[in-house]
Formats: sequence, structure tokens, C-alpha cells
Amino acid sequence: MAGWLSGEVVELKRWTQRLYSLRVEAPVDPFRAGQFNRLSVMVDGERVARPYSYVNAPDERPLDFYFITVPEGPLTHHLVTLSPGDTVDVMAKANGFYTLEEVPDGEVLWMFATGTALGPHLSILKTEAPWRRFQRIVLVHAVRTREELTYQDTIDAFRDHGARFQFVPFVSREESPGALPGRIPAAIESGLLERHTGLPLTPDAAQVMICGNPDMVRDTSEVLKGRGMTRNRRREPGHITTENYW
Repeated sequence: MAGWLSGEVVELKRWTQRLYSLRVEAPVDPFRAGQFNRLSVMVDGERVARPYSYVNAPDERPLDFYFITVPEGPLTHHLVTLSPGDTVDVMAKANGFYTLEEVPDGEVLWMFATGTALGPHLSILKTEAPWRRFQRIVLVHAVRTREELTYQDTIDAFRDHGARFQFVPFVSREESPGALPGRIPAAIESGLLERHTGLPLTPDAAQVMICGNPDMVRDTSEVLKGRGMTRNRRREPGHITTENYW
């Protein structure tokens, strides 16, 4: 099929029983940080494909895709069997509008993610643009258990920006030292998140990017709208940029 390229697997990294990173070399077209590609395999003579965001920055190789295995999912069950030197198909051209180019300027950039939706935020933060455009950046990652707080070496590298960067983990199903409990929307509504970071989450100071499961995206957006924030649109710039990731 037109548009598909054959990629060579460089590494399959297993983070937990269900979380993996697949690293691939492929001559894809230039893309913007935050965009997604598609991975594909042939199953019983039919192509099975799913979208996965780049974790790597546009100028970084190999390509890096972060995924969770899906029960009865024919694609992910194949991906976890791959070894270096195997092949997997990827699209030549990336897609998606969850990019910093779609976000207005502000003082503080808040980036909210659940699970594997951490990926596009890491891709963006590996570029120069967010550090050039925002004075402070807060990356919030919500997971169920502490072992799901992955890519810590990558996140630690952002600490080279000093006080300009904060990482706030949420762990919902067990006590975890250094992590906040519960859900992101509740922590915003109660003011806990602002007290924890010492930074404003208000229309006059903040831009917010929200990527994750649809419930979190919806509930977080509603709490922020209650604070006077609006959905960001090209013709009507606002404060909230979202992408469902499921």
C-alpha cells in the first residue's frame, strides 16, 4: 500500500508486564514533535495498523514508540514478539495537530498525561521550542502504579533547565513516596496541584496541553473551563489543547 515503509527494529524495551517501547529505524518524512505515525503488520493476509505518537524528537533517531499491550489486540501481541533486525511497517508521513505550533504563548506550560500519552510530551520537551517560549514548564504524568512511571532518565535530563522545569507524578492505586495520590482533575479543583508546584493554573498565566484517556481529558478540561479557560482553536486562541489517547 502506498505510504508504507519497511522499518528495522533496533530495540524492544519492556518496562512492565504490559508497557513497551519499540525503537525502529525507518526513512520517514520530517515531522513535528507531538505528531503520530502508524505501526502495521499483516495478520492472516490483512493489514492491522494503529496510531502511535513519536517519543523521539524530530531530529532524533531511532524512532521511538511507547505502547501498552491490549487484550486480544492482534497488533500489540505481534509487536511484543519482535527482536532487533525484524521488520515492522510504518507510514512515511506523520499526522496530528497536538503540537506546540498549535499552542499560544504563555508564562507557564502545563502538560498533563496519563499512561502512554506521556510520549508526545517527551517528544515536544526534547526540542528547543518549549524552553524558548515558556518561562516555566510542568509535566504531570498520572499512572496506576509506581512501576508505570517510565522514561525517568529522559525526564531527569529536563532537570538541567533547573527551576524552570517540574515533574509531578500521580499514582492512583498505591501509596508512592514523592507522588501525588488520586486523579488530576480533583487535584486541580482542590488547588492541590498549584500549592504543590507554586505555579498558577489560570487564564492569565497558563497554557495547558492535555493528552490521555478520554475521561481524564474531559474531566480536566471541564475543571479548567470552570476557571475561565477556553478551548484553543486556530481562529479563536484559548488556553486548552487536547488529544484523546486510548
